[in-house]
Amino acid sequence: MEAENRTGASHFLLLGLSDDPILQPLLFALFLAMYLITVFGNLLIIAAASSDSHLHTPMYFFLSNLSFIDICLTSSTVPKMLVNIQTQDKGISYIQCLTQVYFFNIFLGMDNFLLTVMAYDRFVAICYPLKYTVIMNRQLCGLLLLVSWIIMFWVSLIHILLLKQLIFSTGTEIPHFFCELSEMLKVASSDSLINNIFLYVMTALFGVFSVTGILFSLLLISSILRMSSSVSRYKAFSTCGSHLCVVSLFYGTGFAVYLSSSATLSTQSSTVASVMYTVVTPMLNPFIYSLRNNEVKGATARLFSRAASCHPWIIDL
Repeated sequence: MEAENRTGASHFLLLGLSDDPILQPLLFALFLAMYLITVFGNLLIIAAASSDSHLHTPMYFFLSNLSFIDICLTSSTVPKMLVNIQTQDKGISYIQCLTQVYFFNIFLGMDNFLLTVMAYDRFVAICYPLKYTVIMNRQLCGLLLLVSWIIMFWVSLIHILLLKQLIFSTGTEIPHFFCELSEMLKVASSDSLINNIFLYVMTALFGVFSVTGILFSLLLISSILRMSSSVSRYKAFSTCGSHLCVVSLFYGTGFAVYLSSSATLSTQSSTVASVMYTVVTPMLNPFIYSLRNNEVKGATARLFSRAASCHPWIIDL
């Protein structure tokens, strides 16, 4: 393949999950269904939290933002994959690939920060219930969210600027279903040492935040065991258990991709792990956070009741 310069109008080939033509319709139907469930489920969480005054708390403020980020994270990868399957065209332009890397990294990092902030929110709510509203005030919640966005905008931009310094060959094959940064560094024709160093340093730093979040969750469990009220214990377990489940699924598969070497993790295994944290986890989050949460279920029921009263034809259907 002929090497392109850094500013050339090159393109890449996304190999996807499988080359088997028999599996293509099945993969299209499966990922389309998961994408629609992700969008609908997370939009439902956002609508329920914003429309019900009982859910106007820091916990549901961050949960709504997490739902929004999950929609964006999935939308940055799945639609392009569906188009490629439908058109039987694996190509993606150089600009499209860089754009996908940029926004994917932003939303992935925001997921990381929000899960950590939510762990801290639960820590304060359970360990310091009398000071909860004072500590987790609107100003602090907004500041935490704003700082997270600013950090990820700049980190992702630096990734792109470093990526633009690399040379790729025309028609370079990326063994993935989207332009993932780690995979692009592997197929670069020029030296990507600086890119890899920056990638691993940022992953390690963000990992500190994630580990801190997990430790906060563990502290919550120890606090739960000291609770005397069974009602309070059940309520705490319903929120902390859900959060621990999401944290384990998200970070477990994410670290498997970014911190495992090629000797310990094959390309196929890496792709499967990527599917877990880019598609499956965002799809499951609304169910995980709402199945054992009576407040969310109640708000959702009231939301549907209001919708039915405003549109009586829904009931007739």
